[in-house]
Amino acid sequence: MKMHKTLLTTLLSLGLLAASGAQAAGWCESGKPVKFAGLNWESGMLLTDVLQFVLEKGYDCKTDSLPGNSITMENALGSNDIQVFAEEWVGRSEVWNKAEKAGKVVGVGAPVVGAVEGWYVPRYVIEGDAKRKLEAKAPDLKNIADLGKYASVFKDPEEPTKGRFYNCPAGWTCELDNSEMLKSYGLESSYTNFRPGTGPALDAAVLSSYKRGEPILFYYWSPTPLMGQVDLVKLDEKPGVDKSVSIKVGLSKTFHDEAPELVAVLAKANLPIDLLNQNLARMTRERIESPKLAKIFLKEHPEVWHAWVSDDAARKIDAAL
Repeated sequence: MKMHKTLLTTLLSLGLLAASGAQAAGWCESGKPVKFAGLNWESGMLLTDVLQFVLEKGYDCKTDSLPGNSITMENALGSNDIQVFAEEWVGRSEVWNKAEKAGKVVGVGAPVVGAVEGWYVPRYVIEGDAKRKLEAKAPDLKNIADLGKYASVFKDPEEPTKGRFYNCPAGWTCELDNSEMLKSYGLESSYTNFRPGTGPALDAAVLSSYKRGEPILFYYWSPTPLMGQVDLVKLDEKPGVDKSVSIKVGLSKTFHDEAPELVAVLAKANLPIDLLNQNLARMTRERIESPKLAKIFLKEHPEVWHAWVSDDAARKIDAAL
């Protein structure tokens, strides 16, 4: 009987050691892929592709990117169907807020610092442009609250009795925020809430109006290529409103707890905003696809990403480039 107990104890010990060894093997060593949110705005795409390449080449991970709008992807993060949301604008989404409160997601690091968002109009709408022979059509426009008296300036071609506000595409977190702002500023009855189908469609509307010198009112954000192409004025909000932006790498709680080595890398990741804006402008100007630009960025700026990774990983990534 004693021998049986000794054998049982030995087997249990071996089992515990085996389990401990499996846990120590790590996320990628165990063969599990790291699934990223397939973000569909330029900075999100570039950051995602950079991080995927780093994990694949530096840490021998299998990675994947799953397409979907930001709300869908945040839900998937909370259920660990994906593990990484590379550019999470923390606090703006109820989906994120609820998942974080429930302990299902964790935000780490600061991949982008200095980002801004808001409602914009071209500067010529307020100040005119002598070179282009454009008169100021809304000279007293400073605040979002002022827009009520300027609806006719931003006339909606499909509903001429109203102005048009260009919102985010449907399914983006900012689309819901902007819709609430239209209500809270009492603009819902005087402006149509126009939602372009995609981010590029919003860009096309802004650039088309800008080239023609026509008024346009729209939501936008930085870092983006467009901010470097046009001269815009950001409208002020109500006094006391704080729209400071905090961007983190969003992680599923499961991944956060089970992949500490990879989490340490993602927590250090940061693309300096001026450098990021330059590369996003290059993406548009030279029509470079995001995965290709990610490799160019990593090759040209080792001083940025070497600080994120171990010496061994840095050597492997450099060799892969």
